[in-house]
Amino acid sequence: MVRIGIIGSNGRMGQAIAQAIADARLDLAGGVDRDGDVASLAAKADVLIDFSSPDALEANLDAAVAAKVPMVIGTTGLAERHHWLIDEAAAEIAVLQTGNTSLGVTLLAHLVREAAARLGSDWDIEIVETHHRMKVDAPSGTALLLGEAAAKGRDVTLGDVSDRGRDGITGKREEGHIGFAALRGGTVAGDHTVHFLADNERLALSHMAENRGIFAKGAVKAAQWVREKDAGRYTMPEVLGL
Repeated sequence: MVRIGIIGSNGRMGQAIAQAIADARLDLAGGVDRDGDVASLAAKADVLIDFSSPDALEANLDAAVAAKVPMVIGTTGLAERHHWLIDEAAAEIAVLQTGNTSLGVTLLAHLVREAAARLGSDWDIEIVETHHRMKVDAPSGTALLLGEAAAKGRDVTLGDVSDRGRDGITGKREEGHIGFAALRGGTVAGDHTVHFLADNERLALSHMAENRGIFAKGAVKAAQWVREKDAGRYTMPEVLGL
């Protein structure tokens, strides 16, 4: 039986993952939260799921590498430095990092990439996301994941064409740019829509999350999948064979 350890176990996602592990009749190796002993957890787990914080990622990766334990990283708000750290760890262990563990969002990103690849730059792309009032980062990791999918479809770098936080006299919209808008309020688990807008027609691809259980279920599926992999960096589309 697969033994799964949870980093960030006291948070809302951590609790949802624990329930998903129980529902899948897998073994919960244990959980740690802030200032917890990640090394001890890694030593008794077959795979780790991390939904903690960016500040904790380096120590969490070090513990996983030391124990030679694969890891799923669902923590959002990561900076470029964090991705360097993940790349370094992936030379030693299997690491699956994603901005969203939902299987539905994973398929949505695939569809966004396909649409962006086939529609010309005269089709404007705008990504709108809505989350609960307690979310601390914006745009969401999922919105950025979808933006990356659109950018890959157009063979451009997202950082070169990203528009965020428009305010005041911004001038006309730049052709080929990808815009982001973030809404915060209530208890929304996560809604994302990618708008493709051209002259006289529009296309919208959407995903609505009704509760965190979908992310937890996807994280557990990803953990089972990555446990069997050699060292390297993996993504959610690979879990679905996309």
